Amino acid sequence: MSWRPCLLASALGLFATCALAQVSPDRMAVGIAEGRVVIYAATDQNIVQPLIDDFEQRHPGIKVEYHDMHSTDLYQRVVDEAQQGSKADVVWSSAMDLQVKLVNDGYAQTHRSAETAALPSWAVWKNEAFGTTYEPAVFVYHKPALQPDELPDTHAALIALLQRTPARFNGRLATYDPRLSGVGLLLHTQDAQSNPIAFWSLVQTLGDNGIRAYATSGAMLDSISSGETLIGYNVLGSYALTRAETDPGIGVIWPRDYTLVLSRVAFITRDARHPQAARLWLDHLLSRHGQTVLARNAGLFAVREDVSTETAVGLRKQLGSAFRPIPIGSGLLTYLDQAKQRDFLRQWETAVKPR
Repeated sequence: MSWRPCLLASALGLFATCALAQVSPDRMAVGIAEGRVVIYAATDQNIVQPLIDDFEQRHPGIKVEYHDMHSTDLYQRVVDEAQQGSKADVVWSSAMDLQVKLVNDGYAQTHRSAETAALPSWAVWKNEAFGTTYEPAVFVYHKPALQPDELPDTHAALIALLQRTPARFNGRLATYDPRLSGVGLLLHTQDAQSNPIAFWSLVQTLGDNGIRAYATSGAMLDSISSGETLIGYNVLGSYALTRAETDPGIGVIWPRDYTLVLSRVAFITRDARHPQAARLWLDHLLSRHGQTVLARNAGLFAVREDVSTETAVGLRKQLGSAFRPIPIGSGLLTYLDQAKQRDFLRQWETAVKPR
């Protein structure tokens, strides 16, 4: 790193940040001049606020403008706004398939840095889409309602429990609505591909017991916490585990036959209005320090393997042979084909209708 550009950064009060982040001081100065970074995300702001605060502290002069929305709304907004010039600089969502489609359709720009080079190869696609977390799909239950010896730890065990005492669970089961939730569509279609026999058998059993379908994780967890719902299926573990730390009504089960694991995908928009600030944000998110902040404060497993706290390595070790990561790539586009998605949703609606 040349001292001369760092002196320029120092004159702006940025020397410490420049040295700490190992970022080109010229880029830092331009990012500061841009003044803000606009992020569209399908991640609750309260969960990532520690990361936002940390970024603003380390990059004085750059304000994070964070817009939290549903994954399907986020996708449509990015598409619609591109006609007039993108308002978002960074798009970050757990709906991996929709993110890959946006990148595949030309809404992203290339980004290469020391931080992207440090990611595992599966987490980088076309040097445009980047996996940022590891998050398991879990069973969630109302703790006071189930005894420890009856907790279902496999998909088959969950089917058996529901069929054994159907009146007990009637109208008190929940999952994501794949028609309204982008992450719900992703998890359910990946589940159907991973183990179609178990998945469709379970969905039919859930339907026979009057499944409730939710658009958001928060609404589903509220229902489970209150006891209105007793079991939630395919719930995003990052939200459930964070909630369980402080909510005595929430219990979490990691299925030991197979556990799907997704990653929140981020990219910089093709026409970002604050491109250098966007690169600084993305590199901060992917850095060892940023990943540590996420893991410690947001319940999100770090995707980098050189992070000492909750990591992909630890998650693989915990899940063993049940570990089923969803790879980032063109394979995620399968169920975004209108005909295939229509067929899947038709089969879903048939399965969840009580017989």
